[in-house]
Amino acid sequence: MTVPQHVAIIMDGNGRWAKERGMARVQGHNAGMKALREIVKHSDVLGVKYLTVYAFSTENWKRPEDEVSGIFKLLVRYVKSEIRELDENNVRVRILGDWSVIPEDSRKAVQTALARTEDNTGLVFSIALNYGGRAEILRAARAAAEKVLSGEIGVGDIDESIFSEGLYTYGMPDPDVIIRTGGEYRLSNFLTWQSAYSELVVTPVYWPDFTPEEYDRALEEFSSRDRRFGGIK
Repeated sequence: MTVPQHVAIIMDGNGRWAKERGMARVQGHNAGMKALREIVKHSDVLGVKYLTVYAFSTENWKRPEDEVSGIFKLLVRYVKSEIRELDENNVRVRILGDWSVIPEDSRKAVQTALARTEDNTGLVFSIALNYGGRAEILRAARAAAEKVLSGEIGVGDIDESIFSEGLYTYGMPDPDVIIRTGGEYRLSNFLTWQSAYSELVVTPVYWPDFTPEEYDRALEEFSSRDRRFGGIK
């Protein structure tokens, strides 16, 4: 099995998993948090260098207030329960997205995770939080425009390298594979710029049931792909 350098995951199906069991949606998110713990550990064991997960999109604010509140409470719980082990395993936590607008206790949890792991050199674990791919592209465009207005660069100097400096993922390689659980075939505004040549692997398994074994199966499928990046072998 070829182990990709960067794996991105759209963790979908928590709500449907809970509904099929007669539970509240937030209980599905709670079960999903447990699955995440195992996938982070397994990524480290496999030798994945970058793991990026879609935790909360810019569109998720439209969901019921109790569900949104529950998701952010789970974030706080996750950091409190996992940060010591993440740090001890040399994992570095990054946040993609505008987390300045999330609830205060969640912001404090994020600040704790970032500060405690900032010098770690192992797996880079990025959490997309209040993240939207289109919003990120607009952010990068504005950053490039500001450089032009300040005289730092000319319009003709803007290339992919300059543009990428304004992305949340600056300094990271694009994802080799994006795994989506829950069976839906769409990216849902996730890593819109970065996914240009990413392989997409979709599994019908809901996120709470996405075990390390299911993860291995998804990576085996990725390994079978013939990646040409627009060229010919």
